[in-house]
Amino acid sequence: MTTPNSTTIVQPYLFFGGRCEEALDFYRTAIGANVEMLMRYKDAPEQPPEGMLAPGFENKVMHASFRIGATVLMASDGCGGPDEGKFDGFSLSIAAQTAEEADRFFAALSEGGTVTMPLGPTFWAKKFGMLTDRFGLGWMINLEQ
Repeated sequence: MTTPNSTTIVQPYLFFGGRCEEALDFYRTAIGANVEMLMRYKDAPEQPPEGMLAPGFENKVMHASFRIGATVLMASDGCGGPDEGKFDGFSLSIAAQTAEEADRFFAALSEGGTVTMPLGPTFWAKKFGMLTDRFGLGWMINLEQ
């Protein structure tokens, strides 16, 4: 059985289809959101694999985190594509505490689902992977550096 421990955190991760910065500005004005971190694709120390990012998305938001009260949400423009400009739903991001936990969560959630980014090292995490589970819910597993 895959059981998170009491310190496991699950956070909403919102995808804004090319309008993330506009959404962040709106939430800042409308409800006092505080953007704590924002990185554009062009500023990433590693570029996405060729063909993953739509042309012109270099200046778009690769990742942002923002706080509304005590809640931290994460957001991105996504990677572009045919649905650009449309809110593209959300994924749940689960912060694993150990490599073994990250592997367990990823394996269990991907069973019967679709892996969109295999679990592996990135410039921001010891391990990171994305998948859609068998019910269509997007998940991101992250083990911080």
